[in-house]
Amino acid sequence: MINIKILSIILIFTGKLGFSFAQEANGPSDLLSNSFHQDRREVLRSKLPKNSVAVFFASPIRNRSNDVDFIYHQDPDFYYLTGYREPHALLLVFKEEQVTKNGNTYNELIFVQPKNERAEMWTGVRLGTNGTKEQLQILNAFPNTDFQSYDIEFKKFDKILFYDFRNDVRDTRAAGDLFDLIDQFKEKANYNQEELAFEPKKNNLDAVSLKGFMDDLRGIKEPVEIGLIRKAVDISCIGQAEVMKAIKPGMSEREIQGVHEFVFRKYGSEYQGYPSIVGAGKNGCILHYIENYKPEINSKELILMDLGAEYRGYTADVTRTIPVNGKFSKEQKAIYDLVYKAQDAAINESKAGVSFKYTVGVARKIINEGLFELGIIDSINQPHLYFPHGLSHHIGLDVHDKGNYDKMEANMIITVEPGIYIPEGAKCDKKWWGIAVRIEDCILIKESGRPELLSDLAPRKSELIEKMMKLSSPLEKFTLPELDK
Repeated sequence: MINIKILSIILIFTGKLGFSFAQEANGPSDLLSNSFHQDRREVLRSKLPKNSVAVFFASPIRNRSNDVDFIYHQDPDFYYLTGYREPHALLLVFKEEQVTKNGNTYNELIFVQPKNERAEMWTGVRLGTNGTKEQLQILNAFPNTDFQSYDIEFKKFDKILFYDFRNDVRDTRAAGDLFDLIDQFKEKANYNQEELAFEPKKNNLDAVSLKGFMDDLRGIKEPVEIGLIRKAVDISCIGQAEVMKAIKPGMSEREIQGVHEFVFRKYGSEYQGYPSIVGAGKNGCILHYIENYKPEINSKELILMDLGAEYRGYTADVTRTIPVNGKFSKEQKAIYDLVYKAQDAAINESKAGVSFKYTVGVARKIINEGLFELGIIDSINQPHLYFPHGLSHHIGLDVHDKGNYDKMEANMIITVEPGIYIPEGAKCDKKWWGIAVRIEDCILIKESGRPELLSDLAPRKSELIEKMMKLSSPLEKFTLPELDK
């Protein structure tokens, strides 16, 4: 990798340092359309209270170490409303038309990083203001360096809606960067963090209500979003199925992770929607185990694989748990089939008008009764940590996407993911120790009736998993030279 420090030194002194997600005009053809983003801004505007403005900031650039940053990922709300994928930007959506001193009107403004030939040589093409107007059709676009002098009287609004700041944005020392935009907004809006901490709706500042509006918007998926999520889920399921065919005792957790993510890339997935979880044996009992470091998986173990491809910004979330040697033991099958039974019942009950709380109760009742029958707990009412997490969450631009959690509504896409985790040392017979099972699927809530199971390309019944694992894998012919140890 070229040392970007050289560029940093040059551009810091010119005030032009910036790291961009390249956003060329000839990118993927199935990105969300400009009309989608414009429609979402209009719907948001219709929900805003009178005489208000909603303020959104782009995601900050995150440093990995030294002069290397993590790959930039736009704030999902910002992308949802604009399609803009670069850093150091600010969006304002006004409830009513605003009038400039010379009589022009506008109801939204976006401030973006300006074009910079030298920076773009290193970090990719920037849209700039003209590109934002032409490619994203956001006509009131200005350089981020203009925000400081732009005449916006924030005190005249009854409500300024925004997400409160976490104070974890670095100052790149480039004029108009995200650090500057936040600092300038705070000054213009008379922001006081200490006051807001005690009173989140201080004066005309409202750091609470915007989340509710965005939950309403993003929780119900538009048809184009459903299509992109289908693609992400299909890719993730094919990854699971290919691993079922390819897995062998002695492989490492990281090798298995690599097979999944190779499949993702073959289908055009840009990223993983979250850090991949691949836990064999007792590692599966760690709910968010992401080290994936075990060098050799044991033939007698289960392996829990929770991975999701991100496609055009939308992420899947699919988990399968399989026997490394291709055959469930008696105890493994008992736990697996119990989780499957709880999941299937919860899926059947996931319908428009049904509360999320109700389906959680359905799954927990089945699991508690099953654990009691197996002798793992002493009574169905015994408190335990064998099923320690929730059952469902929205998926979309975030793996735990924004949305309401009261009652299910048509065109919500949610997961259903019961699990049982029995760590070593648990207060039950040792034969159960180290068994960890989670089955997670993505479903689309329909107007009426049973939901649509989106993740059916990866088998989830124990018998079908064993059948899939008997099939040959194209990776059997893929071998690499031995390295000196």
